[in-house]
Amino acid sequence: MPAAPEPYIPEASQAPERGAQVPPLVDPPSRESATSTSSGDTQGSTVGGDDGRSAVATLHEADEEAAGRPGGGEKDLEKGATRRDSKGSSSDGGVIVVGWKGDDDPECPLNWPKSRRMLATVCVAGFTLLAPLSSSAMAPAALQVAQKLHITNEVEIQMSTSIFVLAFAISPLVFGPASELFGRIRVLQLANVLYLIFNLVCAFATTKSQFIAFRFFAGFGGGAPLAIGAGVLSDLWRPEERGKGAALYSLGPLLGPALGPVIGGWIVQCLPNDGYKWIFWSTTIFSGFIQLLGLIGLRETYAPILLRNKAAALKKSMGLPHDSDHVQTSYEVKAGGRRKTPREVVVHGMLRPFALLAYEPILQLFALYLAVIYGCIYLLLTTMSQLYEGTYGQSTGIASLHYIALALGFMIASQGGARLLDVIYRRLKAREHGPGRPEFRLPLVVPASISLPFGLLLYGWSAEHRLHWIVPDIGLVFIGLGMILVFQASTSYLIDTFTLHAASALAASVCLRSICGFAFPLFAPYMFDGIGYGWGCTILAVVTIIVGCPAAPLLYIFGERIRGMSRNAAKGK
Repeated sequence: MPAAPEPYIPEASQAPERGAQVPPLVDPPSRESATSTSSGDTQGSTVGGDDGRSAVATLHEADEEAAGRPGGGEKDLEKGATRRDSKGSSSDGGVIVVGWKGDDDPECPLNWPKSRRMLATVCVAGFTLLAPLSSSAMAPAALQVAQKLHITNEVEIQMSTSIFVLAFAISPLVFGPASELFGRIRVLQLANVLYLIFNLVCAFATTKSQFIAFRFFAGFGGGAPLAIGAGVLSDLWRPEERGKGAALYSLGPLLGPALGPVIGGWIVQCLPNDGYKWIFWSTTIFSGFIQLLGLIGLRETYAPILLRNKAAALKKSMGLPHDSDHVQTSYEVKAGGRRKTPREVVVHGMLRPFALLAYEPILQLFALYLAVIYGCIYLLLTTMSQLYEGTYGQSTGIASLHYIALALGFMIASQGGARLLDVIYRRLKAREHGPGRPEFRLPLVVPASISLPFGLLLYGWSAEHRLHWIVPDIGLVFIGLGMILVFQASTSYLIDTFTLHAASALAASVCLRSICGFAFPLFAPYMFDGIGYGWGCTILAVVTIIVGCPAAPLLYIFGERIRGMSRNAAKGK
């Protein structure tokens, strides 16, 4: 389903912004720079001398000094130094801290060539396109699936489509921690293989139970890019340039929900007997192509994994065991030299999103707003074909073309809104002559919170009175426009607000909205049959107004104060 760039940014930050202090660094493979820091008997996670300062010696200097006498380099490096173990005690030996060689280190993904970062963004957008394309392509084929698999209950018919989205609520909680342990790209590609397998076997399901189960597991694998993609985006682009990357990245998850029904509608019309099977076969072939593209264009971007690999290479070159504390990454040093166990990573990854949702009012407000919007969009996606086929008497193929109106709104907001986010952020930052604030992401939410209910009212009442089909299509453009502007602005705001815990905050938002995306379509047929499209869309519009309209003004005024009282949000300006 349409999804903003979100979901899993593991808890360690990618890299300091320009001007931030960087811990003593080494470059393991080339040994161009390294730092040996000493620590006294002081407690805590600080690595330094007894006087509070670092005792610095670079590896290449040690090597030069040792060149005239064999075996002197490492010994001199360790002389007079102490090593702090994971429990905070000290012992003889130096701690080599592996990190980036300053803000301009070319090995840091933020400093990769722009062409390389764009290629990686395109690859991730391709992965992210698959899930919404597959979920929405089934909408025009729902009745054909029901006929072939003997599904007669209206709720089960809708569930055959929306069950795919329910899996999105779970996948961030699993693939997020997995990406912290094994890296983003490896998990992304393995999850796509899981999606490919279960998406393919959906075509061979012979009972409704098999079909619904296979769709769920396909959604589980397909939801990984929605959980990890935003993390890759934050790895590759700095805050002031992130809008450009977001504009490119968001094309995948935004075009998918609109193109899927068009493709599915024409396949079903051309193949009235087994068209739904070709939907699964064609998306599986496309998934294979994206997997191949990812193998060529994607490399690991998650900083802790990259530094961990550099540290491992240095340990190997020094003849140290892989679990030696003699060499640590800057992230491990910040954590007091203690490495998280896989169990801790998994438990924190699964529980922290719900803890944030329970205690953070900023997250509660936006998670609820995004959940309502997501539910509304998926409700429309599963009922639009019935509206244009039943009310306007159009064929399945022609009816599916109206999804292009929604895609038009998505694209206008995606490309224009993402750039406006950067422009507004920079101008507000310049006006205050200081560092940027997360609240600078919020101004676009105001017009979006007006566009969305206006589009719902126009769509619903024009369909109720059977006006020309172009009128509800115009309503769909406004719905798509409002929805994406809210998603882009609010997701950027949550990332900037929760920084180190952005992954968990976004995972909580994805979980809640996916549940709504699954549940809303289940009652949609009964609502529209009972009170009509006009009043049904009016109820949805009122809900979005009540939840969304006060959000941006209140948080723009009081957001900084609320963040100041939070234990997890970024403090100050």
